[in-house]
Amino acid sequence: MSPFDFYVQYEYAFAAVQLSLAMLGMGATLTPGDFAEVVRDPKGFAAGMVMQILGVPLLALLFISMLELDPGVAVGLALCASIPGGTVSNIFTFLGRGHVALSIALTAVTTLACLVTTPILLGWLIAEHMPPDFMMPAAKIAMEIGLYLMLPLGLGMLFLQLFSAHAERLSHYCIRGSLFVIVLIVIGAAGAGRLDMEAFGAANAVIILVFITVLAVVSAAVPRLLNLDWPDVTAINIEVTVRNTNLGLLIKASLFPAVVGVADPVGDNVLFTVLLFGGIMLLVGSGLVFFYRKQIPLPAS
Repeated sequence: MSPFDFYVQYEYAFAAVQLSLAMLGMGATLTPGDFAEVVRDPKGFAAGMVMQILGVPLLALLFISMLELDPGVAVGLALCASIPGGTVSNIFTFLGRGHVALSIALTAVTTLACLVTTPILLGWLIAEHMPPDFMMPAAKIAMEIGLYLMLPLGLGMLFLQLFSAHAERLSHYCIRGSLFVIVLIVIGAAGAGRLDMEAFGAANAVIILVFITVLAVVSAAVPRLLNLDWPDVTAINIEVTVRNTNLGLLIKASLFPAVVGVADPVGDNVLFTVLLFGGIMLLVGSGLVFFYRKQIPLPAS
């Protein structure tokens, strides 16, 4: 068995490990007090939640319904629209001088909510792009979110409470470990011939870029129209744009399990869409950090 066949055979395990590491690292930075931001800043929190739970899926539905998308691309976009923000959005919000506590609260609560919302949104967005006899495995997805997302998150929070002096180091190594496994996923998928840019098509890549760009613009404009201040706008804009593609990789591996020697063009395009979305969103998110650092002055010393 070649190393690339080994990756294909154990793709689900790779996806589960990278998500578990990311959420363990995120949990090691969270305390129950972070959820109290919901009470302290209800307007900003409500705006962020509505955009995450309703706004992003509606934008994805608009793209999916108006464009003649490849089924794999449509499912990949729906996946990215159905997942919450991740720990990277909190880091970018900090670097952009945004409201970090609001960002963390949005990440934490939407992560809890996705146990219910992600299967529902996926079923709503991709039903017409799946075979007629396909049934959304909502219970299975919810179980996987609980096992590989919620459990590591809770363990990370418990570690912070019990061993606070070592929590930052744990978070550091877990996040880096998760990124390393994602690199292995990219190498394994590419080596197995499942990431073919020519087959995927430049037009599909442009669609993903446009979707993320529109997402970034809308999620900045709405909080500004609500007269939120710049730190809140920064937190919401980055939280909506920079999503937890770690979870997207796990759900992809669950819905479209790879089989050695068996071609799966739809599953391959879903994987390519999620990975490409992740790369582009990081570039766009970095641009947002640079923009907001110019808008928000350093606090007076």
